[in-house]
Amino acid sequence: MALVIGSAPDAVLAKNWNLSKFTARVAINNSWQITSDWDYLVYPEDLLPERLPPSPLKPHQRLIDATEFVPQQNSLGGFVYAGGTMAFTAAYWTLGALKPDLIAFLGCDMIYAATNGESNHFYGHGTSDPLRDDITLQSLEAKSVRFMAIANSLNCAVVNLSQLPQSRLVFPRADLQELSESNSCKRLLDRQKNSLNASRIEAALNAEKTLNYMVPSGRYWEHLEGLDVVKLSQIDSLWLQVLQTN
Repeated sequence: MALVIGSAPDAVLAKNWNLSKFTARVAINNSWQITSDWDYLVYPEDLLPERLPPSPLKPHQRLIDATEFVPQQNSLGGFVYAGGTMAFTAAYWTLGALKPDLIAFLGCDMIYAATNGESNHFYGHGTSDPLRDDITLQSLEAKSVRFMAIANSLNCAVVNLSQLPQSRLVFPRADLQELSESNSCKRLLDRQKNSLNASRIEAALNAEKTLNYMVPSGRYWEHLEGLDVVKLSQIDSLWLQVLQTN
């Protein structure tokens, strides 16, 4: 099992958790500050150097930059279809590189409703990257469905450990106790497979293949003139139809 920790305020829950049940703890951007038990830090090119953890790292810790996460994300569809924000980038890297049987997410809800001076990230106020005007992020829910489907095809279940009332992730909610139960990964995987419509997954993947929007460098924003916002929105609609309604 792998844990992916984002930067939402409730990500700090991990500080008091026993994380030993996870074989890999993946931090995104600043969330390495929450717990010293992280194993991998996935961060973008524009993260300021002073935001990185100080050297030396512990023997089990590694920094994962674009040279590693771009090939993994490309192998699973590329940034245009997967969604160009670090929550999904870290998710696809974890799936492709670590090949876990379950990925649990904490602090990745992509809800930024802070008002009256309250913090919208665990470290204070931050830029709400997933909510920026971006052609690959028209529907965070659709990108979430896509990841769940791709993970399921690779025999990996996905769950959301968040305790926030809302989330842009469509993954089922779970808690640490449930993940400690015997055969929990297999049970969750089977349940999720039953919630996904295989023919609609095939239709969405075929639409992606037909459109053929692949930017090998990962820097899709340098090639926006070749991307059609309407066609990408149509693919999002296909992914949103993948979840079974009953």
